[in-house]
Amino acid sequence: MALNIVLLEPRMPANTGNIGRTCVATGTRLHLIEPLGFRLGEKDVKRAGLDYWRDLDLTVYRDFQDFQEKNPRAKIYMATTKAQRVYSEVTYERDCYLMFGREDAGIPEEILLNHGDSTIRIPMLGDTRSLNLSNSVAIVLYEALRQQDFGELKRQGQLTRYEWDASRPV
Repeated sequence: MALNIVLLEPRMPANTGNIGRTCVATGTRLHLIEPLGFRLGEKDVKRAGLDYWRDLDLTVYRDFQDFQEKNPRAKIYMATTKAQRVYSEVTYERDCYLMFGREDAGIPEEILLNHGDSTIRIPMLGDTRSLNLSNSVAIVLYEALRQQDFGELKRQGQLTRYEWDASRPV
């Protein structure tokens, strides 16, 4: 089973496009919960995702309730600046869901209250409000992948002995 990224009401098409590209590169599913702050056909989404967008494993939901109904057994880790646990202190299951809220508001308080035991945060200094959404997704996703020894990703980038041998002419 693959990891899952969930974006709750994302507002910025470039962030979603970048996250989509990261999902394709890692074999991760992307779940978008409406309302979105853009249309999926917008050129900013496609530009950020480049030619990878067509390969994206994408599901769109009309609201959070629709998401929950269609994924009743989902183990969800919710990223929020309000969490006590740091994202690296959690053991991620192979098919878990990593959820991120709107760029301007995060995950609503009423959702967080019902999932307090599964909230995580990325440590930051001082009064920093938050990190960029696509950066946050990448940080947490790659920790979950690292814990799983990178699975298929680890085998993809390895050079053969011949390719690595610097004494051979190119």
